[in-house]
Amino acid sequence: FSAEQEAQALRKAMKGFGTDEDAIIEILTKLNVSQRQQVLITYKSTIGRDLIDDLKSELSGNFERVIIGLMTPTTMYDVHELRRALKGAGTDEGCLIEILASRTNEEIRYINENYKLQYSSTLEDDIVSDTSSMFRRVLVSLATGNRDEGTFVDEALAQQDAQCLYEAGEKKWGTDEVQFMSILCTRNRCHLLRVFDVYRGIANKDITESIKSEMSGDLEDALLAVVKCLRNKPAYFAERLYKSMKGLGTDDSTLIRVMVSRSEIDMLYIRREFLSMYGKSLHSFIKGDCSGDYRKVLLRLCGG
Repeated sequence: FSAEQEAQALRKAMKGFGTDEDAIIEILTKLNVSQRQQVLITYKSTIGRDLIDDLKSELSGNFERVIIGLMTPTTMYDVHELRRALKGAGTDEGCLIEILASRTNEEIRYINENYKLQYSSTLEDDIVSDTSSMFRRVLVSLATGNRDEGTFVDEALAQQDAQCLYEAGEKKWGTDEVQFMSILCTRNRCHLLRVFDVYRGIANKDITESIKSEMSGDLEDALLAVVKCLRNKPAYFAERLYKSMKGLGTDDSTLIRVMVSRSEIDMLYIRREFLSMYGKSLHSFIKGDCSGDYRKVLLRLCGG
C-alpha cells in the first residue's frame, strides 16, 4: 500500500474533463478505513488540495454520500449520522436507535467525546431536546454507554429479572416501561440471553412478542433493536438492510449507513444472515434495487 500512489491515482481520476468514477470506486473500496485516512493526508501534502472537497465537487447524489462516508473515520461517521438524525428536517428515530443500540460501550464513549468536540453540545442534550417521554429515556440510557460488558450470569438474578419483566408487562394492566428499560439497557449480554430463556418459560412467549404487544412506536422499535442486537447483531443489520430495500422506494440513508459502517466489521456475517433469513443474497437485492455508480460501489462493499 502506497498512500502517495493512491493519492495520485485519485487526482488523475478527477483531473481534466469528466470523472473516472470506476477508478475512484476501485481505489477506495480496496483500502481499509485507516489507509483511506492516510491517503487523505497524503493527498493534501503532495497535491495541495483537499480530497473531500475534490470528491464533493466531482460526485453527486447517493454515490457521493457513500464515497464521503467511506472517507470519514468510523467514529466521526456515527457522529455525523446522529447529528443529521437529530438536527435535520424531522428526527430520524430509526438512525438513533440503530447506532445507539448496536455500538459497544467504547464506541459510544468515542462518539460522545467527538460529538461534543464537533458540535459543542452533548449528544445527550440533543437527544433530550429532540425526543420525548419513555423513548427519550431509553436513548439517553443507551447513549451513556454504561452496559455491563462482563460475561457473568447470575442465575438467581436472571430468574428475578425474567419475573420482573413478566410482571412489568404481560401480567399487569398497563406496562411498567422503566423496568424493561433498566433491565434491557444495563445487564450484560450473556445474562440477558439467559433472562430471555427463563422469560419464555414463565410467559409462554418470546420477549420480542411481549415487547410488541406491550409497547408501540419508537419505544417498541428501540427495545426490539436492543434485544435483536444482543441476540445476533449481524441478523439485526441484515433486517435493517432488507427493510431499507423491500417494497416501494429505497431508504437510502439506512442502506448507505449500514453498508458503510459495517463494511469492515461484520459484512460477511450480515451477508450470511441475509441469505438465510430472506432466501436471497444481499448482493442480488442491491443489484435489483440500485443503479449506476451507486450500485457499483455498494456491490463492492458487499463483496462476494
